[in-house]
Amino acid sequence: MDFHQGEWIECALATERDTVVVYKKSFSLRKKVAKAELFITACGVYCAILNGKRISEPLAPGFDSYPYRMPYQKYDVTDCLGKENTIRVSVGRGWYGWWHWDSRICENSKNRRMKACFFIEYQDGTQAIVPSDDSWTACLGQCERSDIYDGEAYNATLSDREETNARAVETDLDGLLILSDGEKVCEHERLKPVSSFLTPKGEFVIDFGQNLTGYIEFSITAKANEALEISHAEILDGDGNFYTENYRSAKAKIYYICKDGKQEYKPQHTFFGFRYIRLDKKPETVKAEDFTAIVVHSDIKRTGYIQTSNSILNRFFENVIWGQKDNFLDVPTDCPQRDERQGWTGDAQVFCRAATYNFDCEKFFARWLRMLRLEQTAHGFVPTIVPDTSNQAVLSAGWGDAATVCPWQVYQTYGNAAILREQFQSMQAHVRCIGTRSKKPYLWFGNWHFGDWLGLDAPEGSYTGSSDKDFIASAFYAYSTSLVIKAGEVLGENVDEYKTLYAKIRQTFLSTFPQPKTQTECALALYFGLTDDKEKTAKRLVDLIKNCGNHLQTGFIGTPYLLHALSENGYTEVAYELLLREEYPSWLYSVKQGATTVWEHWDGKNEQGEFWSADMNSFNHYAYGAAVDWLYSVAGGITPEKAGFEKIRIAPKPSKTLDWLQVRLDTRKGKVAVKWQNKDGKTVYEIETPTDTSIVIGSKSYEVKKGCYIFEENE
Repeated sequence: MDFHQGEWIECALATERDTVVVYKKSFSLRKKVAKAELFITACGVYCAILNGKRISEPLAPGFDSYPYRMPYQKYDVTDCLGKENTIRVSVGRGWYGWWHWDSRICENSKNRRMKACFFIEYQDGTQAIVPSDDSWTACLGQCERSDIYDGEAYNATLSDREETNARAVETDLDGLLILSDGEKVCEHERLKPVSSFLTPKGEFVIDFGQNLTGYIEFSITAKANEALEISHAEILDGDGNFYTENYRSAKAKIYYICKDGKQEYKPQHTFFGFRYIRLDKKPETVKAEDFTAIVVHSDIKRTGYIQTSNSILNRFFENVIWGQKDNFLDVPTDCPQRDERQGWTGDAQVFCRAATYNFDCEKFFARWLRMLRLEQTAHGFVPTIVPDTSNQAVLSAGWGDAATVCPWQVYQTYGNAAILREQFQSMQAHVRCIGTRSKKPYLWFGNWHFGDWLGLDAPEGSYTGSSDKDFIASAFYAYSTSLVIKAGEVLGENVDEYKTLYAKIRQTFLSTFPQPKTQTECALALYFGLTDDKEKTAKRLVDLIKNCGNHLQTGFIGTPYLLHALSENGYTEVAYELLLREEYPSWLYSVKQGATTVWEHWDGKNEQGEFWSADMNSFNHYAYGAAVDWLYSVAGGITPEKAGFEKIRIAPKPSKTLDWLQVRLDTRKGKVAVKWQNKDGKTVYEIETPTDTSIVIGSKSYEVKKGCYIFEENE
């Protein structure tokens, strides 16, 4: 079926940035329907209601690279149609209006353009279409305004206002249309309040017990024109008051004018990141139990599970799971609450392995990487955010390298070489781009970078750790080149050029940076194979950890590799000590502070209740959750010996600091499960594998087939 039938329509009544427009069409069917589908999209976020029933998924058509592609959805509406039918489509600004630099998008967004078409097949074999055209009407409805950052204003006393004919327009959008190729966004858990209370300031606050992404739904009884005003927050301040400064300019509010009697409401064109809501205004009859928090994220399937004898570590793992759900809303965002919520490439890159173990993200990442490829400039620049709403040609090490790291990891986890075929030219372009920008041959040198973002060894007043930015960039230059080689070999491509390049990069790197100086530099040198003396570099890393009080000092770049660098070089117990540390700074510190998601800063809120800052302090940032991939692959010991777990290697590394640990991965080959337990002077291993597997227990190796196995190891 051809969605190019029908016309784009717009509404002249959309005069403000956050105006919501409602399009309507009534039509009759005189024959029995065998099958009916609705194709629909909009320049904004739409909500489609057919014969009183919502048929569209939340926040459709989604967050996409609108200058290059325009996604649409297809819905089976066979069971929704009758003899007389009315479709009602409301369109808010959504993400589409973020591309202020693109005049074409600004024009399409201004009047809330929309396109839809019913394709109907009757039982007698004849067909009909009901397209969007100037026979549709347009009006302003009860939702008076909506914005991703600021929230929604809804007046339940209003009926449809100022109805006029929709206006058909000519636009080049049809050339960008694609059927949505990602995981659909869905409503998931529904959480009731765990408590409600008055703060020291006398404000009425409801706590849902979990930091989440989504929106609230309420069912209340009120009088006409009574107001309900709702604010959202992630956290309370040190005095127990509602805290929203870290939302920056995002208002994140709901303004609701009640009609008379019983009524229900939930937002249709926006979402929030929150744990708490504050009722700034409310009718006297409204109470906490009238509210439900609805969790909204892409429909990714859970595949990874970790349990240990340490309850705080278990909670950290759950925080990582929640952080991934909350930030995997159509694209991998950095945070879901403040005036940002963007697809930062660096965050996705450092978390990619953990993400693909926690959930089945193959389709999710494939879509995002297609956008990355489209956003990449002709010179190979990879933007720091994808979709690139800023159009700023900034290339940073560890961020741009998402172009190579993410496709390779998706291939490793799922074994589908299609992702490498799609992205191989992008991977090559990124590496070539580095070579053209560097001020020294065979290094990534002399350019601007984020560096080890938020590293704890940062100089006073800096967001960037003390690691040498040229060291970090050149290390990633080598690493990305090595991944191009690996991907090319999988695809049967000639990669001799990149092998020669890699050898020169590595040689130049070793002569330029003979001695790593920080924890992050040591971790990168060890993990990326950029040292000829691993023993010396590993010892230096351990000494740096001990000399600063036995804690980490790494930021966004060093943290994902720190535990691996230690365990791969004989210091597994040091890795366990860092992971299980509860004092600041550590992964478990935020858990001890009551966190239910992973924080952006190790000390987002300190023990005195003081905040790190107001301008950059998310309490739902998954990047440091990358540590869980170490629990899967080192503590639990599960790694793919062949891509997609076609063959598996299981080499657990237990520790006496835990009584037991169990890890499960649902792979493309089936369930892999490992449990080890320290008991009566022995470590007992229970292992289940779905395919050929190499098992390493201590110094002994075993080649096994599909099955369940038990091993014992004496102390």
